Amino acid sequence: MTDYTHTNLADVEDAAVKGGFSENQEARFAHDDLDLEGLGVSYQVVKPGKHHAFGHRHKEAEEVYVVLAGSGHIHLDDDKVEVSRLDAIRVGPEVTRGFAADSDGLELLVFSKRTPGDGELVEDFFDDA
Repeated sequence: MTDYTHTNLADVEDAAVKGGFSENQEARFAHDDLDLEGLGVSYQVVKPGKHHAFGHRHKEAEEVYVVLAGSGHIHLDDDKVEVSRLDAIRVGPEVTRGFAADSDGLELLVFSKRTPGDGELVEDFFDDA
C-alpha cells in the first residue's frame, strides 16, 4: 500500500481563532492532518493592512516562508524586507520574525523541522507596522 496523506489546507483548523488573534491572521498548522513526523507545514494569511499578532523565534528550527499571494514586509529582528508573490525567505532559528501585509494581504506557506516547544513568542514585536 502506498504511504501518503492528503488534505486541503483550507480544511485544517485555524489556530488563530482558538488563540484569539483572528482579527489579524489565519494560521493553519497541518502537521497532524498530514501525519507528519519531522516536518512542520502551515498555511498562513495576514489580513490586509494587518501584521502577525506577535513575532516569534526558535532555539533550533530554521523556517522557509513562501509568499503565495499578496505583498508586504517580513520583519527580521531590526530589518524590514519587502516581499511579494513567490518570494521564498529562509530564516535562521534565533532571528525574531513576523509579517505585515499591504492592502492586498499576504498568503504564506511555511516549512520547518518539527520541534515542539522550540518556539518563543515575542509580544510587541511590531512598531505597528
